[in-house]
Amino acid sequence: MSPASTGASTVMDAVSSVSASESASESRMAPGGPGYRRMSFALFLAGVATFALLYSTQALLPLISGDFGVTASRASWTVAAATGGLALFVLPMSALSERFGRRTVMTASLAVAVSVGLLVPFAPSLGVLVVLRALQGAALAGLPASATAYLAEEVRPKALVTAIGLFVAGNSVGGMSGRVITGWVAQEWGWRVAVGVIGAIAVACAVAFRLLLPAPRHFVAGSLRPRVLARTVRAHLSDPLLCRLYAIGALFMTVFGGVYTVIGYRLTEAPFALPQGVIGSIFLVYLVGTVSASTAGRLVGRLGRRGALYLAGGTTAAGLLLSLAASLPLVLLGLVLITAGFFAGHAVASSAVSKTATTGRAQASALYQSAYYIGSSAGSTAGALAFHSGGWAGTVGVGLLAVLGVVTITVFGTRAARASARREHRSAHLSPSGGVPSAGV
Repeated sequence: MSPASTGASTVMDAVSSVSASESASESRMAPGGPGYRRMSFALFLAGVATFALLYSTQALLPLISGDFGVTASRASWTVAAATGGLALFVLPMSALSERFGRRTVMTASLAVAVSVGLLVPFAPSLGVLVVLRALQGAALAGLPASATAYLAEEVRPKALVTAIGLFVAGNSVGGMSGRVITGWVAQEWGWRVAVGVIGAIAVACAVAFRLLLPAPRHFVAGSLRPRVLARTVRAHLSDPLLCRLYAIGALFMTVFGGVYTVIGYRLTEAPFALPQGVIGSIFLVYLVGTVSASTAGRLVGRLGRRGALYLAGGTTAAGLLLSLAASLPLVLLGLVLITAGFFAGHAVASSAVSKTATTGRAQASALYQSAYYIGSSAGSTAGALAFHSGGWAGTVGVGLLAVLGVVTITVFGTRAARASARREHRSAHLSPSGGVPSAGV
C-alpha cells in the first residue's frame, strides 16, 4: 500500500511543518538573546523621533496662536495636519514596506521627516506651517506600521507584547521630551527655535536608529499590485476582531489628542496662569505612559486582553474627571491617570492586532495606525472646538464619550467571545477533533 493511501505522508508533512514552525520561532529574537537589545533600543529611538516630531507644536499652541493671531481651534491644525497626514499615508507606506522591506521604509521615512522638520521653524505663515506639518506626518507614516510588522516577524511570539510595549514606550518618551524641551526653549527663544531643536534631536535619533537596527531575517517580499493590496485590506476589514481593535485605538487616541492639545491653553489661564516652561514640564507625566506601555504584557497575562482594556478605560475616565478640579495637584494626578490608561490601552490593542493578523501584518498594523491617528486628528480638533465653546469641561466631555465607546466595544467583544466559546463547546461534543475558541477583544 502506498504512503498516500496509509496517510503516512500526511503525518510526515504535518510533523515537518510543525518542526519548521518551531525552528523559525527559535531563530527569532527574544529578551536576552543576540540582537534583541540593539533592536529594542533602535526602535525605541525611532519612537522617540516619531512622537517628538509629530507633536512638536502641541505644547507651543498658545505661542503659535499669539504669533499668527489665530484661535486655539485654528492653531490646533498644526497638530491635526501632521496626524492626519500620517493617517492617510500609513496604508500606502505599509504596502511599500511589504515590497521593499521594513527597515528600508522606516529609514527613508525618518530621513524625509527630519528634513522637513528642519524647515518648519522658517514657516512664514500658519498656512505654510500646516502644509509642512502635513508633509511631515505623511513621511512619518512609514514608521508605525512597519515597526510593528518588523517586530511580529523578527521577535518570538511570547515576547511580542513586551517588544511592542517598548516601542510604544519610545513614543511616550518622544512625546514627553519634545514637549518639555520645546516648553523651556520657547520660553527663552520662541517657538521657532524650539521646533528647530526638536528637529536636530530627531536627526540624531534617525542616524542611531539606522546604525543599530539589525537586518531582517524573516522578511519575505510581497506584491505591490493594487488588487492584492485591496484584497488584503478587505480581508482585514471583514474581521470583526480587527475592526473592534481599530475602533478602540481610535477612541483612546481621541481622548489623548483632545486633552494634550488643549491642556496648554487651560494652564495659561486663571486660576493657574503658568509660564510656558512650566507648562512644558507638565508633560513629564509621559514617563507614566512609558511604564504602563512597557508593562502591558504583564497586565494582559494577569487580566487577559479584555480585562486590561477595561482597566485602561476606567483609569482614563477617572483621570478625566479628576482633571476638572481647580486644584493644580488634582489636575496633574488626572493627567497621570489619563496618560497611564491611554498608553496601556494602546499597547494592548496594537499588540493584539499584530497577533490576530496572520497574513498582511503590515496592512493590518497600518489600518490600526490609520484609525489611531484619525482619532488623534479628531480629538485635537473636537477637543479644541469643545474648549472654545464650553471650556475644559467641554474637552473632558468629548473624552468621556470616547472612553464610553471603548467600554461599549469591549463589552460587545466579551459577549461575542463567550458566544463563540459556547458554539465551540457544542462542536466539541459533536466532533472528536474538538475546536478552538475564537478570540474576542
